[in-house]
Amino acid sequence: MDKLIILISLVLSRFYPILSQKIDYSDLSNWAVHQNKIPAVLLPYINDTTNFSKADVFYVYPTLFLDKKDERWNIPIDDSILRKKVIENAIRFQASAWVETGRMFVPFYRQAHIRSYRNLENGGREALLFAYEDVKAAFEYYLEHFNNGKPIILAGHSQGSTHLTLLLKDYFDGKALQKQLVAAYLPGIGLKTNEFEKIPLLTAPGQTGGFVSWNTFKRKVNKEKFEMWYKGKAVVNPVTWNLDKIAERKKHKGFLFSNNKMYSKSFSTHVIDGAIWITTPHFPYRSMAWTMDDYHIGDVNLFWADVKFNSKLRLIEFLNNFSSK
Repeated sequence: MDKLIILISLVLSRFYPILSQKIDYSDLSNWAVHQNKIPAVLLPYINDTTNFSKADVFYVYPTLFLDKKDERWNIPIDDSILRKKVIENAIRFQASAWVETGRMFVPFYRQAHIRSYRNLENGGREALLFAYEDVKAAFEYYLEHFNNGKPIILAGHSQGSTHLTLLLKDYFDGKALQKQLVAAYLPGIGLKTNEFEKIPLLTAPGQTGGFVSWNTFKRKVNKEKFEMWYKGKAVVNPVTWNLDKIAERKKHKGFLFSNNKMYSKSFSTHVIDGAIWITTPHFPYRSMAWTMDDYHIGDVNLFWADVKFNSKLRLIEFLNNFSSK
């Protein structure tokens, strides 16, 4: 039996890094963003800290483990290349949209390789669940040591939204903690409208206590990807934050481009069955958009200013309703 256990461990170790070792989230180095650790890339986006004492934002970053030649299913938490991508890409262009809505917490985690989603029955499911165990451990540590009953905004993208969906089911859905949920922003994955038992899809800009989701395509929708992942799934218009079929270009508040500049009134947004498509963005580098297959990578930063404004609005509504009870 001992030999069998050793054999199994050797086989699994090929796919999962340091399986027996749980991540210690009391160690500040295992957080990308923390109340005691704000990376420099966020500082230009913090001009108002009044909400830091009112609410918390727990953000989980998308899949950045993309190397097709890397055979591992999960990447070690201390991988320096991935950590740099988390800070320079996900934190700078995504998490920054929520940074003024509350005190922010972003854990590093041993995320699953992008191939996991297309190989769920051949190791992918286990890889994603393994990554989720880190996110769950980080959230439990945050709850125990920092939350103190404050309102919570959950925010993520793609794989981050996958893990937050599981987190909502384990900790919020029909549970006491749901009373603290301002909103969950879950773009980049396909969720059913009734994904949760008690947590609704929010279909008005000031609603709280539920989730929102969207997936962004070009006018010419990638049919294979759309039908495989998103058709028939939950979606709201991330400009109007309701079910409007069209949000005119003049309503778009702004997207944050890689040159760190904001471009407003850049495109019109159209809701279809389970996703959205946008017109070619009006900005100096619009030729770059023509080469992209879809806009999944920009689900958040394309609507950066819209997300920022909306998350603050929902927090105001939540606090107003909470104080009136």
